[in-house]
Amino acid sequence: MARHDFINKEPGKRSSKKQAPPKKPFPVLLVLLTMLLVGGFSFGLWYVKNNADPKLVEQQANPTQPTVKVEPAKPRPPEFIKEIKEHEIQVEVKELEQKGPYVMQCGSFRTHGQAETLKAEIAFAGLIAEIRETTGTNGIWYKVRLGPYKTKRLAESDKNKLKRSKITGCGIWLWT
Repeated sequence: MARHDFINKEPGKRSSKKQAPPKKPFPVLLVLLTMLLVGGFSFGLWYVKNNADPKLVEQQANPTQPTVKVEPAKPRPPEFIKEIKEHEIQVEVKELEQKGPYVMQCGSFRTHGQAETLKAEIAFAGLIAEIRETTGTNGIWYKVRLGPYKTKRLAESDKNKLKRSKITGCGIWLWT
């Protein structure tokens, strides 16, 4: 391969003259518009100064009368608001009849051991349960019950306490 001498080589011929950008024309229209706006503004100021009412100008420059502060009148409430405040409502209060004592049953089991386990879980929740043995057509059942409660609201309160302790499936019935 041949060796090239890049150091002594003369650069290629280029035109050293750059083309100058074309000159923009003088913005005659813009200058005329600017002069027209400045002249119009100056004329407007002169016109206001020379044609103002001298009495009003003197009064604004030297106020002779002291300014009187006028306090706005306090708003009055409408008449219907007074009527509402003075109006009395009569309500009949009916006493709700208590249906009777309620009992909550949380489980019914075939073996006494299962009933004792649920009773212990209820005791850990802070409530006292009892186990009742009943004989039916299909054998002996052990029922875990709580109560009696005077109102259903009290029974619901204990039921919610048991739900927080993960004991579900309790039912509330009238105690007969």
